[in-house]
Amino acid sequence: MLKVAFQGELGAFGHAAVRATFPNEQELPCTTFEQTVAAVQNGTADYAMVPVENSLYGRITDIHHLLPESGLKIIGEYFHRVNMNLLGVKGAKLDDIKEVQSLSVALGQCRNFIKDHNLKAINAVDTAGSAREVAERGDKSRAAIASKLAGEIYGLDLISSDIEDADHNTTRFLVMSRNMIEVDPTKHKVKTTFVFRVRNVAAALYKAMGGFATNGVNMTKLESYMVDGSFTATQFYADIEGHPDDPGVQDAFEELAFFTHHIDILGVYPAATKQD
Repeated sequence: MLKVAFQGELGAFGHAAVRATFPNEQELPCTTFEQTVAAVQNGTADYAMVPVENSLYGRITDIHHLLPESGLKIIGEYFHRVNMNLLGVKGAKLDDIKEVQSLSVALGQCRNFIKDHNLKAINAVDTAGSAREVAERGDKSRAAIASKLAGEIYGLDLISSDIEDADHNTTRFLVMSRNMIEVDPTKHKVKTTFVFRVRNVAAALYKAMGGFATNGVNMTKLESYMVDGSFTATQFYADIEGHPDDPGVQDAFEELAFFTHHIDILGVYPAATKQD
């Protein structure tokens, strides 16, 4: 069996994403993103499933710093629809619930439900951990907001499902490996992810991006972040549609090289279909 690392406790949404993409493999929970990446680096795990962005909260900042330095390669992506659920101890009913605990962002996304049912919100470290604590506490008046998987793992009843205010909460996960994979662009729609730093010349970023436009390469993501704590050293993270061997992508990268002093391809992988 392959071993797939993820950040969070058993029952976390990262765990659910692993179950969806690697249903027959062994799951390895890790406390931090650093430990998740390290598990693949040192051979403890074969793959890592890491979140990079969420449709409600934007990019997950730590990952953009970790990935380029990790030496790992992106071999796939998965869009996981995040459904929030109210979980209580066995036999608890909605009328019994007075308090609800979860990660702050999960509580924030279920604000209307919490208000409509006059519940006291309690901030906790994470969603799956909240489910575990509610199960250990055994109090019918306290519930957790977490995944259905967490409810199954910790023996909680599903009191209310899909209680989130927004119905488009989706997290994009990347699958990381120690080795790059070969992708046939004739059989798959391909994405390429890379990072680069532009030279310190006027309009360098504008000129660097010009090659993608003139060669018809669709850039689906471009984000910047500081490196080495410097306000002047900026690294850019980009996703494009296409394979590095495609003539248009080759020409775009050749032009990009004129205006950069560092380019690192993090992965070439099949593009996933975004879930509704």
